[in-house]
Amino acid sequence: MRLYDDPIAPTPRRVRMFLAEKGMDIPKVPIIIGKGEHKTETYRKLAPNTRVPALELDDGTVILESVAICRYIEGIQPEPPLMGTTPKEQALIEMWQRRIEFELLLPMASVFRHSHPKMAALEHQVPEFAAAQKPIAEQRLALLDEDLARHEFIAGDRFSIADITAFTTVEFFCKYGGIPLPEGLDNVRRWRDQVAARPSAQA
Repeated sequence: MRLYDDPIAPTPRRVRMFLAEKGMDIPKVPIIIGKGEHKTETYRKLAPNTRVPALELDDGTVILESVAICRYIEGIQPEPPLMGTTPKEQALIEMWQRRIEFELLLPMASVFRHSHPKMAALEHQVPEFAAAQKPIAEQRLALLDEDLARHEFIAGDRFSIADITAFTTVEFFCKYGGIPLPEGLDNVRRWRDQVAARPSAQA
C-alpha cells in the first residue's frame, strides 16, 4: 500500500493527519501539484481525474478522493475511531464533514484557485468569482466560531475527521489563500491551537 501525496496541499494533508491519528505510516510517493506532476501521463494512468492524493493498494486497486481513502483506513484500523462508532455518531460526523467541505473548504479553495498568482498556470482564473466567494468564506468562518462555542470539536466532544478537514482548510487557506482569519473568532482560534498541538498536525 502506498500514498501518492503532495506535501503542501491541504487535501493530501488531511489524509496524512488521519493516518497519523491512527498511528499508521505507509510509503509515500510525492506528486508535486505546483510542478504539474499530477497532470503527467504516468499519473493520469493511476488517477484519471488527476486528483491528489491517491491510495494504491497491494492488489493494484486505486482509491481516489481523500474521504474515501480515510474511510478505507478507518475500516482496516478502527482505533481510534475518527468517523464514529454508533449510527447516530457516524451520521453526525458525516453531516459536519460534508458541511465543512461544501460550506468552508469549497469557497476558500475557490478564492485561492481563482486569485493566487501561482495557480494561474493550473487554472482558468476568474477573479470575479474569487471576489464573490471571499465573503461567503468569511461568513462561514464566523458561523464556525458560533458552532465551536457550543462544543469542543467540530462534530461534538470527540476529535473526528471533520476536525481534520476544517483544520487543514483553515491552516492552508487562511495563510496562503487570501482569507486571513478575522479578528474576534476566539473559539476558532482556541480550537485551531488545540488541534495544532496534536502530534498528527505535524504529519
